[in-house]
Amino acid sequence: MTLNNSISTTPGADAQTVGLAVARTLKQARKNQKITLDELSRRSGVSKGMVVEIEKCTANPSIGILCKIAAALGLSVADIVNVTDAPAAHIIDSQEIPTLWTGDLGGTARLLAGTTGPNMIELWRWEMFPGESFSSQGHPQGTLELFHVEKGTLKCVVGETELVIPAGSSAVAKTDVAHSYTNAGRSKLVFTMSVTEIHQ
Repeated sequence: MTLNNSISTTPGADAQTVGLAVARTLKQARKNQKITLDELSRRSGVSKGMVVEIEKCTANPSIGILCKIAAALGLSVADIVNVTDAPAAHIIDSQEIPTLWTGDLGGTARLLAGTTGPNMIELWRWEMFPGESFSSQGHPQGTLELFHVEKGTLKCVVGETELVIPAGSSAVAKTDVAHSYTNAGRSKLVFTMSVTEIHQ
């Protein structure tokens, strides 16, 4: 199975809308912080060419790339996709919720809500079909993820640890190391996940 972890179109904010928001936010953040393309590339570990394409809205960046760029700018992914651009207490309409991953079989990961970075909390809803998987190289040091499985069975591998989480159960994982999520069952997997990143 080929892993496709790029921004994709499903109900909610479409890929073009999210791409434009990312391009606008990235350019504005670089301008405000007086960071060159070369410097952002060096800080984030993302190629200059990819950064340029994202700013021109001609790239389809993965969640991992968005995480790296956000961290390099002291922002959260929610900042980058513009989910948090609103007053302190506000509703995020269903049409504004971005889908940031689509699996080969139609699974999705939606960023339901998030606070502004660099210290941030994000709330995600994942749906995966049997055999679908997502992997990450790891988040900044100290990142924690909380999981609750609504349907199906989630296999979560964090470093050397493998967790098999059945429906109705929850889990906690420190995800500053390589980790992955896989639908390990024979039916649709649905789980919610929060990501907390606190910088000391």
